Amino acid sequence: MTISSHAAKVPAVTLGFWIIKIFATTLGETGGDTVSMSLNLGYLVSTGIFLAILIGLVALQIAASRFRPWLYWATIIASTTAGTTMADFATRSIGIGYAGGSVLLLAGVLLVLWLWKRAEGSISVETVKTPRVEMFYWATITVSQTLGTALGDWIADETPLGYLGGAALFGAMLAIVAVLYYRTRISHALLFWAAFILTRPLGATVGDFLDKPIDHGGLALSRPIASLVLLAVIVGCILVFPQRPASGETEARSSG
Repeated sequence: MTISSHAAKVPAVTLGFWIIKIFATTLGETGGDTVSMSLNLGYLVSTGIFLAILIGLVALQIAASRFRPWLYWATIIASTTAGTTMADFATRSIGIGYAGGSVLLLAGVLLVLWLWKRAEGSISVETVKTPRVEMFYWATITVSQTLGTALGDWIADETPLGYLGGAALFGAMLAIVAVLYYRTRISHALLFWAAFILTRPLGATVGDFLDKPIDHGGLALSRPIASLVLLAVIVGCILVFPQRPASGETEARSSG
């Protein structure tokens, strides 16, 4: 497959990227709960609001001529808040449950990745340079964010692990993926998406720990205040960590 020499319109995958992503997924949980629960708008209305914002931001992202950090991370935050309310609507309002929702959404992620791979020959982020690839990229992200929410809620609410135990589990799984990335020849693209998915339930369990009632194992912090603090941390991280677009240099190693 011939890859353009132009820089991708997504950030390079660095330690800073993963730190911001984890904070963004935690914000997605508290932010989604703020609108659906604290404002009492419900999961369906909240999903409609966040999906509209997400679609608008994805359109701006695709129309952009280059990587724009603030636009990119705003789109990530929109995808993770939309993922929160979509997962809650599917698992609670429709009633398919956490296990059923997780299995269904995992199948959705795998389907999108398979279609992407079949159409483009690679699912590597370094290839996100054309509108069609961007559509695959953002579709994968949105479904994976929704999957991560359902998975995090499943582990935290229906197993003895609880919120902190669930966070520890997903953190350990991320560490295993990191070891595989550096110590094996497993496709870096596949490991990237595995890590991307796992950061979402990590953020979901931490977010729930912050804002859920004390008698449910949480800290009962104000959802709006927690969301504003997390947003401020994300802004600070974007300013502190270098923001550069992914290059095509690792394409030969990371194509999936």
